Amino acid sequence: MKKDWRRPSTGTWRTRSGWKTSPRATTSLIIRDNTATDKSKRYTSTINPYMEIITTPLEGCLIIKPAVFPDARGYFFESFNEERFNEQTGLKVHFVQDNQSASGYGVLRGLHYQQGEHAQAKLVRVISGEVLDVAVDLRAGSATYGQHYSVLLSAANKLQFFVPRGFAHGFVVLSETAEFFYKCDNYYNKASEGGLHYADPALNIDWQVPADQLLVSEKDQVLPNLDKL
Repeated sequence: MKKDWRRPSTGTWRTRSGWKTSPRATTSLIIRDNTATDKSKRYTSTINPYMEIITTPLEGCLIIKPAVFPDARGYFFESFNEERFNEQTGLKVHFVQDNQSASGYGVLRGLHYQQGEHAQAKLVRVISGEVLDVAVDLRAGSATYGQHYSVLLSAANKLQFFVPRGFAHGFVVLSETAEFFYKCDNYYNKASEGGLHYADPALNIDWQVPADQLLVSEKDQVLPNLDKL
């Protein structure tokens, strides 16, 4: 069965006082089975006993939904298995570096990428808390160049987001605190760093946090807009 995993067109976001609703459309993902008959709005998914692979409108960006095995003691799940991951996705990815960060509500990190031979693919997830994770297609010649996709990642839903090489990536914390973890298939290289401004009007990203409550580094505040890359 194919499932529609998108958040409905009336978006929601978390503030310190609770959840709020907006008429603005969003492509964020939530865990829900939508039985709408419009097949054009559905995503395809591939399921095995260990994980479900869900495609997105941006080719190569994938949602990974691991199989979780709960019992009286708690739960267990396999967070990553290279052989199974490559078999299910059809990719040949070998991750070489793991990174982890801790942030508070409203902290926005991004949008970042590495260029040339140091480009990185990432597999990201949240260990505690909740974030909105965003990928922007910067692949030259791509039919979706300049478009973005966002997904809600949390310790509760245990989803992972695979971001291929050629994308800018960033996230914002929606919970009081969050621990963010990601795998990279290439090592960090400072000379190859690139970035895109998180508030570029051409991207029109709904970060689901009021602008006056965002906490962005000085470095990220001066990143260029898409038309300056």
